[in-house]
Amino acid sequence: MPQGWAIVVDTGKTMSKVSLWSRDGRMLDRQTRSNSAANGMLDTANTAYWLVQTLKSWAGHPVEFIVPVSHGAAVAGIRGRKLAFATPDYEAELPADVLAAYREQRDPFPVTGSPALPAGLNFGAQLHWLEQQAGPDFARATLMPYAQYWAWLLSGVAASEATSLGCHSDLWCPIEGDFSPMARRRGWAAQFAPLVKACDVLGTLKPELAELTGLPATTNVLAGLHDSNAALLAARGFPEIADNEVTVLSTGTWFIAMRLAKEALDPTTLPEARDCLVNVDAFGQPVPSARFMGGREIEKLIEIDTRRVDIRPDQPHLLAAVAGVLDSEAMVLPTLAPGNGPFPDSAGGWVNRPVDWYARRAGACLYAALVADVSLNLIGAKDRLLVEGRFAEAEVFVRALASLRPDMRVYTANAHNDVSFGALRLIDPALEPDGELQQVEPLAEDLSAYKAAWLRRAQPRSTRSTEQ
Repeated sequence: MPQGWAIVVDTGKTMSKVSLWSRDGRMLDRQTRSNSAANGMLDTANTAYWLVQTLKSWAGHPVEFIVPVSHGAAVAGIRGRKLAFATPDYEAELPADVLAAYREQRDPFPVTGSPALPAGLNFGAQLHWLEQQAGPDFARATLMPYAQYWAWLLSGVAASEATSLGCHSDLWCPIEGDFSPMARRRGWAAQFAPLVKACDVLGTLKPELAELTGLPATTNVLAGLHDSNAALLAARGFPEIADNEVTVLSTGTWFIAMRLAKEALDPTTLPEARDCLVNVDAFGQPVPSARFMGGREIEKLIEIDTRRVDIRPDQPHLLAAVAGVLDSEAMVLPTLAPGNGPFPDSAGGWVNRPVDWYARRAGACLYAALVADVSLNLIGAKDRLLVEGRFAEAEVFVRALASLRPDMRVYTANAHNDVSFGALRLIDPALEPDGELQQVEPLAEDLSAYKAAWLRRAQPRSTRSTEQ
């Protein structure tokens, strides 16, 4: 008998994933699709077609809930029953004069917790550009974050939600929990669909979609949330995390460190120019965060599919290669994704690039650990660290982090079900993650001299006096 109880629709930056879950939190099926962009716009239409076809494959399951999850820095506009304009890809470069004019209007960092970011990573910059390009189509559109677009597509109900609005958008004040002064001055706040909570049910599956997919017409569609916040919600299901002082490092295309701190947040303590920001969690609370494009950088370094640094059979070989990397001081300097991370203005690359294939991959993992260590320091991470996502299985990376942060307990979790499981916990917060956290052992090698040499070479002039 079909057991599907809930479906999670996760439209990530690199890949879209749709998963079917049982009532007790077991994944029954998972379908994926690589995402693409053309002419600076996301391929929303083809993703929507694929989503419907995937839902049809689960016809007959007694599905009660669908929860959408999506990457940040993406905005959709609807008018009537269709998109009013194409959704920009946040990596598409905006004209320099457009971006400069926009930045003159931004609110200060302590107000929004949004640093000034390149391209369209502040989606307020996307709105500024769209307003000029789309004209009347923009002015008449109802705006919503990308996660809520998928909720609208499925339910027909338009909504907005704070985890996506609060993701370095320039549009949200995380301390006050409301739209930013600029968003109100520009009239954008009034254009956004009504604010709801991530766990709110917007409505049921549209009748025509219920008929087309074979899913129950009574299926409830939740508002949904930002993907990194879904990972944060999943982590809170572990007793070691729960209500403790902890930082969750979500790893994928982006490595995003989100600190669940015990003390009240003072945004002025975060260095805006080093890719620190303030996220907003599913409960509306501000979360000091830091990030860098770790997955993308590793991909550039190894020049093949990023899974190859965490593929299980290779782990002993990668660990064995570490000693040689350290002895030769082979290292990668930041940054390989210009404008991002704690060293946004540095031009990075290999020093003493190894010939050996395992050594190069081990060096890439050490690089990611060193950058993550700096990012964690910038947000004051302490006590506990949970590494989740696909790079949690890269042993050189996680064990190097444990070596670099001896005063923290470093854990890993299941690398495959994190975001989607967090979305499930919007429906039922009592759901417990499958399995237990694993505490990470440090590397056998001492990284202190290697770290010191890397920091001397890595830091921009303006930060070389800053203790790391």
